Amino acid sequence: MKILVTPTSMHSNNQSDAMEKLREFAKELVFNPTGKPLQEEELIELLKDCDGYLAGLDFVTEKVIQAAPNLKVISRYGAGYDRVDIEAAKKAGIPVTNTPGVNAQAVGELAMGLILSLARRIPYLDKQTKSGAWVRSSGMELKGKTLGILGLGAIGKVVARCGQGFGMKVIAYDPFMDESYCREHEIENGTQMDVMKESDVISLHIPLNDETLHYVNKKTIQLMKSGVIIVNTSRGGLVHEQDAYEALQSGRLGGLGLDAFAVEPPEASPLFELDNVVLTPHTGAHTKEATENMANASVKNLMDVLTGKACPFIVN
Repeated sequence: MKILVTPTSMHSNNQSDAMEKLREFAKELVFNPTGKPLQEEELIELLKDCDGYLAGLDFVTEKVIQAAPNLKVISRYGAGYDRVDIEAAKKAGIPVTNTPGVNAQAVGELAMGLILSLARRIPYLDKQTKSGAWVRSSGMELKGKTLGILGLGAIGKVVARCGQGFGMKVIAYDPFMDESYCREHEIENGTQMDVMKESDVISLHIPLNDETLHYVNKKTIQLMKSGVIIVNTSRGGLVHEQDAYEALQSGRLGGLGLDAFAVEPPEASPLFELDNVVLTPHTGAHTKEATENMANASVKNLMDVLTGKACPFIVN
């Protein structure tokens, strides 16, 4: 049994319980040599004779899948699977699994951290103070403001609870809205348009697909309140970065927090120049607790499929 392991936190020196189980299970493990998400050609070379694949944020295209005749399972380390060609995997008879919910607390807390950082300009003030300046900069209190959540899944619910802890009103949209949860937790069930028009802060927790690509763009920004703060801890393609840059410069956007980018690692961007932008390296799920949870869940999914056991987390 040969397994490719590509999540950057599951490296060859990792001694976690999940990795020990994987070492006992598989005769040979192959690791990601780059320390970043793998592109098509890199994957083809590493995956070509593997039986199983524990996948990070790699680009698993149809060509990759076709070049792996021995592959029997793709186990995603995380909830999202937009970088996996699901139809190609299904056609090849390869189950794709994920680990929904296990990193929700970590990602939700980072989203709230970005919101606070932008509302009070914490990174900017830190930079100025360390440089010897003693600036006065008026921030925004969150109490009484409206927090809009696009995608009220496990992560969105964490952000909603955090926002309510600061006294924010929460309005949310989800195509599969849990209405009883909204009633129980005093969350307004709105439309996409309601969230865009009414929110002082918007947090994105939606998947990336053809319909949501560049969800935040010049047109949708014009629907929002002037000075709105937008935070994206989901997928980079949701935000048209050039349109956001122009809106930040004009003041139409008050702040932008990104933990995901169209290109990762991001290339040189004009966003880097702005003090009302806070950027983090797709680190939402990188807490000790979340990495342990995701490792355990993704390893179990992989082993279940390869040993013929029932796996409730197959997405295709």
